[in-house]
Amino acid sequence: MLTSHRTLMIEWGDCDPAGIVFYPRYFAMFDASTANHFAAAGMPKPELLRRFGLVGFPMVDTRAVFHIPSSFGDEVEIVTRFLRFGRSSFDVEHRLMRGDKLAVEGFEKRVLVRKSDDGGGITASPFPGELLDCFNKDGGQS
Repeated sequence: MLTSHRTLMIEWGDCDPAGIVFYPRYFAMFDASTANHFAAAGMPKPELLRRFGLVGFPMVDTRAVFHIPSSFGDEVEIVTRFLRFGRSSFDVEHRLMRGDKLAVEGFEKRVLVRKSDDGGGITASPFPGELLDCFNKDGGQS
């Protein structure tokens, strides 16, 4: 299964008055890492949306486990992989590493969506087989 990596520098604006990352910022980092994972599979988000007629992949469930804090100036790496694919949903795991230490684990459930046929909103869209193939390459890493 494909694994992607992003290296980030913790910025001043990511931190709270205690000098550590304000927890919602991790979720923003994870959101960007999910989009990055599609790009690592050869399907950048703009192309993904256009090619399969999607409007996005909203989150329907999320959680995180915080092990150690990160602070302004820390370099971190986010390791992302998709754990499971459903008909239209997929589960994402993010591991934010500070050096060799696991700082935060993030988990998301997302759903591919398109505009509903009646024009009244969005509806789940089946996960295209061609897209699944992008993530099931043996030992893929980016």
